[in-house]
Amino acid sequence: MQKIIVLFLLFGMNQVILAEEFSILPKPQKITEHVYAWIGPYGGPNTKNKGYRMNMAFVVGVKSIAVLDSGFYPAMANEMIRHIKAISSLPIKYVINSNSQPDRFLGNDVFRKLGAEIMTSPKEAVRMEDNGNNYAMLLEMRMKFKPADIQLPSKPTRIITQETDIDLGGGVKLTIHLYKAAHTPQPLIVHVNSDKLVYAGDILYSGRMLSVVEGSNIRQWIQTYEYLKRFTGVTFIPGHGVPAPLSAFEKSTYQYLQLLDAHMTKMVAEEKDMQEAILRLDQSSFSHLENYKDLAGRNAHRAYLEAELAAFD
Repeated sequence: MQKIIVLFLLFGMNQVILAEEFSILPKPQKITEHVYAWIGPYGGPNTKNKGYRMNMAFVVGVKSIAVLDSGFYPAMANEMIRHIKAISSLPIKYVINSNSQPDRFLGNDVFRKLGAEIMTSPKEAVRMEDNGNNYAMLLEMRMKFKPADIQLPSKPTRIITQETDIDLGGGVKLTIHLYKAAHTPQPLIVHVNSDKLVYAGDILYSGRMLSVVEGSNIRQWIQTYEYLKRFTGVTFIPGHGVPAPLSAFEKSTYQYLQLLDAHMTKMVAEEKDMQEAILRLDQSSFSHLENYKDLAGRNAHRAYLEAELAAFD
C-alpha cells in the first residue's frame, strides 16, 4: 500500500512539473513531415495569453534543426526548446528571425547559448537594435514583467543579403529569400523545399486584421505578396492564422492592402485631408477579422501618411 501511495505521489508531482514546464506554449503541431509549428491565437500580448499570439515553427532534419523565430522573451524561448527536445535530440543549429517585431527575436540569446547561428536581414537587424529598448518597455507594461525578465539579445550573428540555402541533412533543405518590405522593412521568407512549405511570417495574415506599423510599407508589401506567387503547390505558414495555400490570404492580406493603397493614393491626389480620407474609407468588408476595431483606424492613418509621402517623393 505504501508503495502505491509513493508511486501515486511521484506521478502526481511529475504531472505538476510537466504542467509548470509547459505553461506558456501548447504542444507544437506537426504540419508536414519535417515541420512543426505553434499556431497562435489572435489578440495582442497580455498577461492572460502570456504573449503567445503568433505563429512560430521549427524544421527537423537528419543532422540538425532550424528554428523559425525565437519567441517573445527568454522564458518562452526556453519552453520552445523543451518542446523541441521532446521531439528530437538533434542540435538546434540555426535560428531565423523572419522580421524585427519583438515576438520574433527577443528569445534569440537563449538559442545562442546552445550554439545556434542567429540569422536575419540587414534592415531587420538595424530595426532590432533601434527599437529594442522600446520593445522591452512594452513587455514590462503589457506583461507586468520585471526588467530582469526581459534582457535585450545580442546582435544576430549572420546577416542574410541574398538567397541562401541551409542543409539540415537527409534531404531537408531550406532556402531563405528576401525581397522588399511588408509588415516590416525586409522580412525573410523560408522555403522548406523538401516539404513544399513556405514560412512567410508576418507577410501573411488570416483570421485577424493585419497591422500597418512604423517600418511597414504598403506598396512594397503588395509586391512582396506577389513575390510569394512563385512558390506553387505549397502550404504557407503565416505570421497569424492557420497554414494554407496562398489563395487563403488573398482577401485578408492582398485585397486589404490594395484597398488601403488605392483609396489613400486617390485621396491625396484629390488633396483631401487625412480626416476626410479616413472617413471615406470603407473597410466594412473586413470587419469580420479579429482586431478590426483596434487596427482599422490606425492602418488607415498610416496608409494616408505613406500615400502623402509617395506623392511628394
